[in-house]
Amino acid sequence: MQTDFKKLLLFVISYVIITLIIAYGWNVVLFRDLYEALGANTRADPIVWMGIIVMVIQSIVIAYVYPYFYRSGSHPVAQAVTFNLLMGTMAYSVIGFGIAAKFQIDPILPYLMYTLMFQVFQFVFTGIALGLIYGRLENNS
Repeated sequence: MQTDFKKLLLFVISYVIITLIIAYGWNVVLFRDLYEALGANTRADPIVWMGIIVMVIQSIVIAYVYPYFYRSGSHPVAQAVTFNLLMGTMAYSVIGFGIAAKFQIDPILPYLMYTLMFQVFQFVFTGIALGLIYGRLENNS
C-alpha cells in the first residue's frame, strides 16, 4: 500500500487546526480554572510548540495507519471516526491516567471525566476530517 502524501499532509494540517481550536476553547476559555483548581495545569505559560509537535506526531501516525484499518463496504467517515476514537483511546491513556498518576491532581475523577470529554470531541471531529480527506480507499485488501 502506497502512502498518499497529499492526503497525509492535508490531514496533518486539518488535525492540528481542529485540535488547536478545540484545545483553546476547552483548556483556555471553558475549563482553565477547573484544571488549575484540580492541579492539572501547573505551568503558567504552556509551551505551545511542544503541544504542536505532539499534534503533528499524532496526526502523521493516524494518517499513515488509517489506510491499513479501512475496509470497503461501509461509510468512510464512520470508519474514520471509529478508527480515530481507537487512536484517541491510546492518547487518553496517557493524557488521562498517565498524567493523573504523575501529578497531584485532586480529585482525580473530574479530571478524568473532563479529559475524556475533550478527547472524544477532538477525535470525533478529527475523525470526520480523516474520513472526508481519505474518502473511499481503493486497492485495500
